[in-house]
Amino acid sequence: MCDLSIYKKRGIFDDFFDNRSSLIIQFGNGDISKREFLEYNFDLVRRTNLKPFLKVDTYEKGMYNYQYYNVLAKYYNMLAREIKNTRKHRKYYSYYKNKGNNYYHEKDRAALSLLRLLEFKGIEAYFIKVESKSLRDKLYEIVLLDYKEAIFHSKALWLLDILREEGVFIEEKKESLIDGYINERY
Repeated sequence: MCDLSIYKKRGIFDDFFDNRSSLIIQFGNGDISKREFLEYNFDLVRRTNLKPFLKVDTYEKGMYNYQYYNVLAKYYNMLAREIKNTRKHRKYYSYYKNKGNNYYHEKDRAALSLLRLLEFKGIEAYFIKVESKSLRDKLYEIVLLDYKEAIFHSKALWLLDILREEGVFIEEKKESLIDGYINERY
């Protein structure tokens, strides 16, 4: 009997998550810098040409939404940081900063949608140790224990309150599971 599973068409999520995993490995091996990692992720989202899903009814849709907004938030904040101290194009600083902040908010909403889909099961969250003074005692990590490479970060107080209400927030500070990434500047 012929195994038809080898003919199964790869879906958009397969390609997206495979490419994302490849970038994570390249960054972890030191082959690319954090800046390159962010730029390549931005290119990946643009190439995918897939907008966020309005209805999150699968893990893949929820994870894609989170990654989509997270990538855009980081990219636009990086652009804002680049022109912050230049006199030329100063108006773009506010534009990029506001765009980045809006995407960060959407990222947190996307995280919450996925956590709700998973009914907050297999979730662990805690504050992380960071070198940045501005992030100290503000940045926390959310880990989806049953999934590979499913680590979220946030500073949103409203999301922190929900994590505490759901009983998944551990009131201690830990080292991030991706400490090298978190503490590398770009």
